[in-house]
Amino acid sequence: MKKYALLSVSNKTGIVEFASELVKLGYSILSTGGTAKTLIENKISCQEVSDLTGFPECLDGRVKTLHPKIHGGILALRDNPSHMEQIRNLGIDIIDIVAVNLYPFRQTILKEDCSFDLAVENIDIGGPSMIRAAAKNYGGVAVLVEHSDYDGVIAEIKSKGEVSLKTKKELMAKAFRHTANYDSLIANYLATATYEVFPSDLSIPFSLVTELRYGENPHQKAAFYQDLIPRKNSLSTALQLNGKELSYNNIGDAAAALELLNEFNECACVAVKHASPCGVTMGKNSLEAYISVYNADPVSIFGGIVVFNREVCEKTASKLNEIFLEIVIAPSYNKVALEILKQKPNLRVLLIKGLENQVEFSKVLEKKYVYGGLLVQEKDASLYNENELKFVTEVKPTKEQLEQLKFAYKVVKHTKSNAIVVAREGSAIGIAGGQTNRIWACKQALERADDRANGAVLASDAFFPFNDCVEVAVQAGIKAIIQPGGSIKDQDSIDLCNKHAIAMVLCGERHFKH
Repeated sequence: MKKYALLSVSNKTGIVEFASELVKLGYSILSTGGTAKTLIENKISCQEVSDLTGFPECLDGRVKTLHPKIHGGILALRDNPSHMEQIRNLGIDIIDIVAVNLYPFRQTILKEDCSFDLAVENIDIGGPSMIRAAAKNYGGVAVLVEHSDYDGVIAEIKSKGEVSLKTKKELMAKAFRHTANYDSLIANYLATATYEVFPSDLSIPFSLVTELRYGENPHQKAAFYQDLIPRKNSLSTALQLNGKELSYNNIGDAAAALELLNEFNECACVAVKHASPCGVTMGKNSLEAYISVYNADPVSIFGGIVVFNREVCEKTASKLNEIFLEIVIAPSYNKVALEILKQKPNLRVLLIKGLENQVEFSKVLEKKYVYGGLLVQEKDASLYNENELKFVTEVKPTKEQLEQLKFAYKVVKHTKSNAIVVAREGSAIGIAGGQTNRIWACKQALERADDRANGAVLASDAFFPFNDCVEVAVQAGIKAIIQPGGSIKDQDSIDLCNKHAIAMVLCGERHFKH
């Protein structure tokens, strides 16, 4: 009985070598369109699917493999006498190997000029059908969707005369993951295109980047997956220039730092420890910004992550090397700076091009797994509506104080609730969050700011339920406060501010971060 291998791939990597080896092993090659052309050009004998089926490709290639002679040859159960008798009577040949990958839907929708119709035209129909058919009949068919599996299959056939059942099962699982991810990508694209925010069925396409040494703790296994659609200014687009592999906690902390950095068009530096900011500063350049970040909290920054949205120069690199850091991230490094940072072999140095520019998050959904389910919400993309600011005290903030309040509110937005941030001169000098009540956060932030709080501003991520936070702010010398407002006791805090000539601004937009 003839042995057939059906090869139809959009990614031609390794297909010529794979086909050549199969021919040597006695397989007849079936192929379609571009794959057949590639094989023929490389002097590999193959039969066009249309010649086997006796039916030409039609509808601009939309219909070519959707035929009983193809799917019968794939789906027939080899150990079922009735199936085998039927295909003999119908003149159908058995197909033992199916190597198929799909129309480049992902690459198509990533093009800036991709239209809806072009995207739809690049939805593969015959490919997924063949893959699923071959995977379902794993006992008789080896299905390959990745060129990295070609060599292993050839090696098994050479050594054992066939592909083992164990390998076929593994290829089957990979095939269904492949088609599931493909369909998820299409479903998500169409949900976006038709403005469905929360579709009735949600599939999330991700691909494995790497397995990690361990998870949050050494006894937990972990891995890092990336969104199939590359996200600007994200770790999935990072190039690692130095240091050890990233850990689970490194990735989580770095992602938090990058989200906060994205609040700034101005030159800024952010330091993060345990997914919470410990220093944030705007400066004239990266060196000035980093020095202010370090001085804001020289204790917490030790062993932390530092990110920049401007180039790192040699002077900044030298300062960074003065302490132990886990990761440094920037959009660029000058040559000398990179050489200096590489003097620390374990320091992870990442390059993410484009950090100079903010990314628009308005259409991004956040997903949080809980046991037995998934929480999904729109990204907290805004800060507040400047037209809706309420200046509720007798003393109004100066122009400079208002700028500092806005800066502090950007930082508090990315600090775990309950959160308080004290700021002055474009630097967060006291950051406290993750507390079970707001007064503790307020006291801690002011304690960290110490004497620098005198004349500074303060931001709260949610309203003050009592005026106790204002009381401690008065004692520390705070001159202006921003908070969303909305408490039934707002007036108590406003009255206390009036008593002590403190400006208070209500912005109307809360930023809980749990």
